Amino acid sequence: MSTVSQLMDERINLRLKSHAKQMLERAASFEGQTVSKFVINSALLRAEKTIHDHEVMTLNAHDSDNFFNALATPVKFNNKLVAALKEHEQRVTTK
Repeated sequence: MSTVSQLMDERINLRLKSHAKQMLERAASFEGQTVSKFVINSALLRAEKTIHDHEVMTLNAHDSDNFFNALATPVKFNNKLVAALKEHEQRVTTK
């Protein structure tokens, strides 16, 4: 089913000041869009950027090398960590 033919059945109601609505109407008219379409497209672009900013990590070459070296280096468990893991195994019974 194509995106165009999918039923849009969700709503978001907004309250805003008159000047904000006028600005949205003006911007939408410049783009040849309805206010709803303009607001949805603008919000989705911002949502994608926000999600990307929170989910994607960009490292320079030095930090990238350090990160992958840390992943490749075997973990050495000290006594406290071994004890904590044993205690966790005894206390937690989720399977």
